[in-house]
Amino acid sequence: MKKLIIGLIVFAFAKAVTAQQDPQYSQYMYNPIVINPAYAGNRGVASIVGLHRSQWVGLDGAPRTQTLSFHTPIENSRVGLGLSIVNDAIGPTDETYVAADFSYTIPLSYNSNLSLGLKGGAHLLNVDFMQLNARDQQDQLLQNNIENQLSPTVGVGAYYHTDKFYVGLSTPNLLQTEHFDNANSNSTYIAKERIHLYATAGYVFDVNDNVKFKPTTLVKAVSGAPVQVDLTANFLFNEKLTLGAAYRVSAAVTGLVGFQLNEQMLIGFAYDRETTALGNSVYNDGSYELFLRFELFNRVDKLITPRFF
Repeated sequence: MKKLIIGLIVFAFAKAVTAQQDPQYSQYMYNPIVINPAYAGNRGVASIVGLHRSQWVGLDGAPRTQTLSFHTPIENSRVGLGLSIVNDAIGPTDETYVAADFSYTIPLSYNSNLSLGLKGGAHLLNVDFMQLNARDQQDQLLQNNIENQLSPTVGVGAYYHTDKFYVGLSTPNLLQTEHFDNANSNSTYIAKERIHLYATAGYVFDVNDNVKFKPTTLVKAVSGAPVQVDLTANFLFNEKLTLGAAYRVSAAVTGLVGFQLNEQMLIGFAYDRETTALGNSVYNDGSYELFLRFELFNRVDKLITPRFF
């Protein structure tokens, strides 16, 4: 089973099928800087977020993703800066993205702002062909591993928000770099980084003094693949406990929980269950996601209440 899964994963990646996608996140609302550079500094304080996702647990070679991000506003300016690191492994492939983020915020009214962002960085690709159970062990395409293949990344984004509403539009990478094209000039083993478009939105409703309700959505589009839509509903109780559920259209259902440990630290957990045939596999125990956010601020500058987005 292991070799079959890995073989299928690499075949899909190396042949550049149009379903190739960037990593996905169920708790996208807590770490939008990974996909949208315009969010840098928009929490008003320095923010550090770490996230781990294990997808399709039980399937050998299934995706595993780790992200670490930091962003902060620059004092007495409209500028925000950030740094994002993403590691995404699937089968024998391991990809690392490192990007710096810049945002500039334009006040539109008393409580509404528009931020424009730029992301620039690098992408490292590693492929270990030794993990494959190849039918032809002498295949020249599989004799040399790919190690630290470097390519540049450039992304842009826009983010509008008030104290109750936000909407964002972004693409983390505008460059379509080709991979696996060094075997020979006639090789069909070429994978291309495709442009991904993201749209996010959310609104906060005050149910009463102790309960807030925030529906959010994430829409992801990439050439040749179905549009992916996430619909999420979160409830915040007493500024401490967050409970929610999500539906990834035609893909998965998700349960979410978060807890504000103190004024500076938030922890969250999500569990996905596939609604496709893959979800019925005895080898698939679902997908797990854990994140931790830590905010740095002085007592004088601290947030009056925890920001819901």
